[in-house]
Amino acid sequence: MIDVKLPPGVEILGEMKAEYSHILSYEALSLVAKLSRHFAPSRLQLLEKRRVRAAQLDQGEKLDFLPETAHIRSSPWTIAALPKALECRRVEITGPVERKMIINALNSGADSYMSDFEDSNTPNWRNQIEGQINLYDAVRRTISFEQKTKHYRLNERIATLLVRPRGWHLDEKHVLVDGQRISGGIFDFALFMFHNAKEQIARGAGPYFYLPKMESHLEARLWNDIFVMTQTELGLPQGTIRATVLIETIMAAFEMDEILYELREHSAGLNAGRWDYIFSCIKKFKNDQDFCLADRAKVTMTAPFMRAYALLLLQTCHKRQAPAIGGMAALIPIKNDAAKNEIAMAGVRSDKARDASDGYDGGWVAHPGLVDLAMAEFKNVLGEAPNQIQKQLTEFSATPEELLNFKPEAPITEAGLRYNINVGIHYLGAWLDGNGCVPIHHLMEDAATAEISRSQVWQWIRSSKGVLEDGRKITADLVRSLIAEELAKVQEVAGQGASYLRAATIFEAMSTSVDFVEFLTLPLYEEI
Repeated sequence: MIDVKLPPGVEILGEMKAEYSHILSYEALSLVAKLSRHFAPSRLQLLEKRRVRAAQLDQGEKLDFLPETAHIRSSPWTIAALPKALECRRVEITGPVERKMIINALNSGADSYMSDFEDSNTPNWRNQIEGQINLYDAVRRTISFEQKTKHYRLNERIATLLVRPRGWHLDEKHVLVDGQRISGGIFDFALFMFHNAKEQIARGAGPYFYLPKMESHLEARLWNDIFVMTQTELGLPQGTIRATVLIETIMAAFEMDEILYELREHSAGLNAGRWDYIFSCIKKFKNDQDFCLADRAKVTMTAPFMRAYALLLLQTCHKRQAPAIGGMAALIPIKNDAAKNEIAMAGVRSDKARDASDGYDGGWVAHPGLVDLAMAEFKNVLGEAPNQIQKQLTEFSATPEELLNFKPEAPITEAGLRYNINVGIHYLGAWLDGNGCVPIHHLMEDAATAEISRSQVWQWIRSSKGVLEDGRKITADLVRSLIAEELAKVQEVAGQGASYLRAATIFEAMSTSVDFVEFLTLPLYEEI
């Protein structure tokens, strides 16, 4: 531990290593503290609004487009013109802020790289601060990594960097301002901005972000207000910051125009965050006895509610001259089985071909080995054009009924139930060990996909339609009996570490408890 001078009212509860001191400088923490003090009340009020809205849905209130913002949806406005660095985003690769991952992603041949402090990252103190150090070095192109006989360096051409801070619901418990935990998202954003914004501008790009988990345009307004104050504090022109919003909650799907409008001077479009979106649908309708989704693998982008959401996002973005970025293909290359690998690669091709032909300007992949495959599908449609914002879906409309047409409801299989339990235990165990992005059963799992697995189990227990195809009702007792069996399978693959035993206990509590845990990362965070 080293002693550092801290701004008044700021406490650091995490370990202060010597190499952390330049990131956690007095000046950088002063910006963190100023933003935290100014915006903490608004953040807490918005989180309370979420709870109130969720309770209203639990009581049967229907979702619809907001009547009070109809004028925004009908007016002919557009977002500010895109910076050159964000005009072409045909393939974006994502991954945590780990040093080797950053180098490989920037070198991958993708147009953009979303470096992630959120769902693919366990937010322990070391990951958060070393992630900031890694990005500091990456922006300056001094980042390197040594591994046995291999030496990692950046290529001459690299992807455009975007950064995803944590969502509004997550705290940073290792930093207190005036005795209170601060927002994890503000902490991640402020440190990155302070250290890198001017350097990025000098190098021909700028500070570009992804904003996760929002449920309303008022939450987007809060980010916009933070952008305005931060640019003023750092002496940057307004509009320097650009942000893409992930539409990954069912609530936000009804406010896409409004979200773009709130961020219009700082907007870089929307992204179809499909996995969190499915989780959000399960969470918001968890107590509806008529709601039920089939096995996770059966709920694809061609499901009625997912198709309506995807096309509405595309239409909304292009109407506002904003990029529409498709979601993640969770499939990854399978090295030791050519037949299975070809099936997986065909799935990625189909996913990206659908996005491109619909009109999307790009899409996500989770592995460098998928960049060329995905790029080929977008180039088949776009040629060398940077995007297809000019493609307007003028004849399309999405009704609330279409957005809420939750199918398929069947089949629910024992194999699907076991899969959810297995993935849940495996992912939670890895997360506790510090790894938030884990290949499991040839898919890249992060918090979003794990959320689907555990929330489906909870909801199947309670839904009248939560019945296996062989006629058995899914019950808490059935789930408990399968947890023991699936834990043994996980341990065969991942080892006998205590984290997996703990993960099984946590998964059982989350999936069988009376109350639904809003985000699995909330109780997990208290354990690291």
